[in-house]
Amino acid sequence: MTAPPVREREDATVRNRHRDRYELVFLLLVSTFVLAAFGVQDRGRLPLLLLYAAALVLALRSSRLSGFVARGLRVVLAAGTIGVGAAALAAPGNLTEGIVSCWIALVLATTIVLVVRRILRHRIVTGQTIFGALSAYLMIGFFFSAVFTAMDRLDSEPFFAGGQAATSATVQYFSFVTLSTTGYGDYTAAGEAGRSMAVLEALLGQIFLVTLVARLVALFGMARPGRPRERSGGRLTTQAPAGDGPDGPDQQP
Repeated sequence: MTAPPVREREDATVRNRHRDRYELVFLLLVSTFVLAAFGVQDRGRLPLLLLYAAALVLALRSSRLSGFVARGLRVVLAAGTIGVGAAALAAPGNLTEGIVSCWIALVLATTIVLVVRRILRHRIVTGQTIFGALSAYLMIGFFFSAVFTAMDRLDSEPFFAGGQAATSATVQYFSFVTLSTTGYGDYTAAGEAGRSMAVLEALLGQIFLVTLVARLVALFGMARPGRPRERSGGRLTTQAPAGDGPDGPDQQP
């Protein structure tokens, strides 16, 4: 057999470098959920920050952003995470924990945008598409957990109406109960801002499930309709390419 042309080998290398790894992102998020369930506080939140940063790095690898933008995001992520982590170690307290929570919320918001942007570009709905959508859904819950924690730490009044301590476990529980609209009622936000954010989370969670996750699950294994037309052989076509990968056929290097 003759070796494939150099250009084909280079294209295969680029595809492998940017291959989606959303199952790893999903596993990282599940690990984060379990870790936060133990009620870590202050310096114990740093491992959560590192896991969220790792999820963003994986999302960046799959995002196919331009090299300049991707490198810039990596530099900002590294500098911000190191700076926030150093501050948390040097001066633990409500203020620094609030700052850590704000940075976690920013990291998660960026990751959600990158993941949703990428899976919406998949021509074929695969397992990676579903894992990406589920990861984004979990990250919405974690994002609001960080927002609620920041509100509690940076405000003089307690976040919960009953005066319960806003640990990582209780805030995460409240966030995901709200996201899924389960509504047990054992924890309730005290202030107007907290209640407004809780309502926003419930709305986003239901809209995300109905409009994106459910739709992608229904289209699993099929080409998505209504995709922008692709240029093939000098002609415009609306037919999605067949193959195993979300962007079309996976060619062997």
